Amino acid sequence: MSELSSNRPSVAVAYHSGYGHTAVLAEAVHLGAAAGGADTTLIDVTKITDEDWDRLDAADAIIFGSPTYMGGASAGFHTFAEATSKRFVEGRWADKLAAGFTNSASKSGDKSNALAFFAALAAQHRMLWVSLGLEPGWNSTTASEHDLNRLGFWAGAAAQTPMDGGTDTVHQSDITTAEHLGSRVARHAAAFKAGRRALATAASTAN
Repeated sequence: MSELSSNRPSVAVAYHSGYGHTAVLAEAVHLGAAAGGADTTLIDVTKITDEDWDRLDAADAIIFGSPTYMGGASAGFHTFAEATSKRFVEGRWADKLAAGFTNSASKSGDKSNALAFFAALAAQHRMLWVSLGLEPGWNSTTASEHDLNRLGFWAGAAAQTPMDGGTDTVHQSDITTAEHLGSRVARHAAAFKAGRRALATAASTAN
């Protein structure tokens, strides 16, 4: 592995998608993280393998994603979350970065509950949460539904697609907002990794 490659942060996108809409967002987060300079991997948590678990353990950042069903994260994602309990006990994910994204059919849909669950899961793993980092869009007479963060969420990326619509109905603004989240996490992961390396170098020099 080259020095340049070894300096790149690794970002894993761990998601569940019931009908394909959240998978569109997961791919956008994945592309955003890659554009932000990270080595990235997409993991469908309902099909997780031992190799996928190894990738999560090795990642500098994990971005959680799930549709919001009945006011919370999906059962498929909850199954994955409960399966992380051994890692919780061992502290394997401590001090990794974390973030989240979700989708529902309604503009609100209580998506904040799903994002809050992701943040609580990250906190229990002693991870560090990265917010969306965007001002709200589409909140004035001069604003547009095509603004970034058109639904006005802060904790993570949130999307709305019609319950009877196909994956092609995922709103472009929501896709671009998801890309922004991936890029933001990648940039913070790079800074965090560089800082750790600098501290380790300073400590070894001092010794």
